[in-house]
Amino acid sequence: MMMQALRWVRTTLASYPKAFLVLGVLAVLAQALPGWRDALIYERAALVSGELWRLWTGHLCHFGWPHCLSDTGLFLVLGYIVGRCRPLLLWLFLCALPLGISAGVYIIEPSMHRYAGLSGVDLGLLVFIACQGWRKQWSDWFWPAVLLIYVGEVVLEVVRSSGTGGGMIRFDEPNVSVATSAHIIAAVFALLVFALWRKHLPVGQAKQ
Repeated sequence: MMMQALRWVRTTLASYPKAFLVLGVLAVLAQALPGWRDALIYERAALVSGELWRLWTGHLCHFGWPHCLSDTGLFLVLGYIVGRCRPLLLWLFLCALPLGISAGVYIIEPSMHRYAGLSGVDLGLLVFIACQGWRKQWSDWFWPAVLLIYVGEVVLEVVRSSGTGGGMIRFDEPNVSVATSAHIIAAVFALLVFALWRKHLPVGQAKQ
């Protein structure tokens, strides 16, 4: 049993998409090293002054360890699930999606001075996985149910906390808002990618 478990771990690590692992480690380091977070976080004033890298790196930052571990943990799990996707799809979600979320937040929410977290990227990946899973098997309720639970949790946080402080997952900055717009942008991005890419995605054995 022990040898089988070790073989499974080695096989999993060998096939796991390294980009997700590297980004997960960077997210933990950004939380552990405050200087990193200050230099990388999405900050509207810094963006205006030309620090445009924050549009992407801000997603590696978090408002406290509970926020970091929940977002990064889900990110790593989703990375394992989507690891067999085509490389271009992975890079769309790892490069274009974070930039799209930040650009959208910048335009839609000018009053949001700071934004951080992988939750938007997580939701985009989750929507895509749910759509693909449902396409393979229309009677499969699992992924849509997971998606609804996740969306419900976000809505509950906003309602229970009046949009600030992180709700069920506490932020270390009480004046920071739950960025609902970021999640909406991520979901729309994922649906567009799925709609454009669906002809090139494996279907498996779908029920008619």
